[in-house]
Amino acid sequence: MKVAIVHDWLETPGGAELVLKELLAVFPGADVFTMIDQRSPENRDMLGATRVTTSWLQNMPRLKKNYRSWLPLMPLALRSLDVSGYDLVISNSHAVAKGVRTHSKQLHVCYCLSPIRYAWDLKEQYLREAGLDSGVKGALASAMLEKMRKWDLANTTGVDAFVTLSRYIAERIERAYGRESIVIYPPVDTEFFTPSGEAREDFYVTASRFVPYKRIDMIATAFRALADRKLIVIGDGPDEGKVRAAAGHNVELVGRLSREEVRSYLRRAKAFVFAAEEDFGIAPVEAQACGTPVIAFGRGGVTETVVNGETGIFYTEQTAEALADAVRRFESGAGKISEARCRENALRFQATNFRRDFLRFVDDKMATGRS
Repeated sequence: MKVAIVHDWLETPGGAELVLKELLAVFPGADVFTMIDQRSPENRDMLGATRVTTSWLQNMPRLKKNYRSWLPLMPLALRSLDVSGYDLVISNSHAVAKGVRTHSKQLHVCYCLSPIRYAWDLKEQYLREAGLDSGVKGALASAMLEKMRKWDLANTTGVDAFVTLSRYIAERIERAYGRESIVIYPPVDTEFFTPSGEAREDFYVTASRFVPYKRIDMIATAFRALADRKLIVIGDGPDEGKVRAAAGHNVELVGRLSREEVRSYLRRAKAFVFAAEEDFGIAPVEAQACGTPVIAFGRGGVTETVVNGETGIFYTEQTAEALADAVRRFESGAGKISEARCRENALRFQATNFRRDFLRFVDDKMATGRS
């Protein structure tokens, strides 16, 4: 059986690339197709992709540096990827990959990380954060995203079966596309992220790209009100100035770190702090895999990966005050959360479970034919 995996774009390693890596472990002979490939040598080795075909966007240097701004061109570029000679096409998609052209003799399974956020649920937020919520440029950007939304909806008809990473996103897929999907949780490297047996130290930790929806500045603000608690902030990004401005003397920004360094902080921290409304959220699972409790905003995929009161504490409002109160509540009942229970919960998301469940799903679909 010939297998093609279509991926939106290959850039900085993230959750989508971890899924791609495991898909290649399930189908080691698969060919990868993508809009643009900007992987580092280390990332190439990590993925295990032997053959990658890119679109014509790969040969346009000026586009390559800021390719997200050229989203309107991507449906056209996608048409240049020819997967007609494959029996099984798997699109690993949070943007346009699910719209790849297939034919009636192929099975097209989409692992949908999300409907295109720019065009669906988060359209107004993206326009606002880009400063395009008013004026002529704003009107043009809004019209472009509306056109992208219509294209996205029209092209879901080429998907025979949807798989997704959480019930939270399954509901969004049903609202956007009117399609059902099966949930197969994405893989987390629970063999790497493990407890160390070291004593816990007197600090909290968070790790993320500094972008608006991650709300790292809000976490820093919350710890200004918790002046006798220490917070370690791992990461960098466009919002670094806002994070630094919000940080008090008890908040230490350590920048982007290696996986080994991140694991060391997770193993030693009192708890991992999380403020985003994520589709799934791999970082809180990595923390639990290290035996570390999670203090999280209780919306989105985290409600499926953290057990409130057993492996972490939720707060219900995305505010610094609510987070600070959650830290205090965590400390008052910290003895109720065990390292072993956190680790046990994280093992539900180990990579072997993803591989087994995804292969079983595809085998079933191949046996029963297109839906």
